[in-house]
Amino acid sequence: MFNKLVLMFAVVAIFTVAPAFAAPTGCNKIKFQGTYTRAAVNQDVLGDQTVFHSWVFQLEIRGDGTAAMNSSAYYDYFVNFGSNSPGIGTWTCRADGKLVVTTLAGLLFPIGPGTNAQLPSADVSLEQHVRTTYLFSVDDANTMTQIQSRSRFYDSSQDPTNPAGGGLGILSTTPRVYTRFTASDADLLLP
Repeated sequence: MFNKLVLMFAVVAIFTVAPAFAAPTGCNKIKFQGTYTRAAVNQDVLGDQTVFHSWVFQLEIRGDGTAAMNSSAYYDYFVNFGSNSPGIGTWTCRADGKLVVTTLAGLLFPIGPGTNAQLPSADVSLEQHVRTTYLFSVDDANTMTQIQSRSRFYDSSQDPTNPAGGGLGILSTTPRVYTRFTASDADLLLP
């Protein structure tokens, strides 16, 4: 009887203690710092099937805890449609191995010529700030998947560094896969 009790205790102890010693996963395990890209290919820029462009989204995760999000889409027809600045921010690794990235960016809206006596030409104006938080799974050393994102929008007169300020946008759960962008001399070696 005593042996059965000891055996049962040992089995229970193994199954309750083992998860505490589980191997780290995601950003706790994998060296993930670097530059990652995602392409948005053949996008209908004007929405009327007349202009198609492909854009690249670039995510930089730096070893010092800083992060940046940029895209070639930001510079497409910005005088007519507006744009946003690159997102600059930070990252942290959660205990579950998921990577959290938060960035701040300015949203630039187009203004027409003559809107202000001092602005005779069409231009862009800083109208809002956006604070976006992304959640990524770190799939392997070369791939991260954005699994959630949500933004807060601040009027140009509000403080975008206030994490509870502004207006909260909707939660996006559309997965977006980013792959590591690596240097290669392959093109230099071709004839």
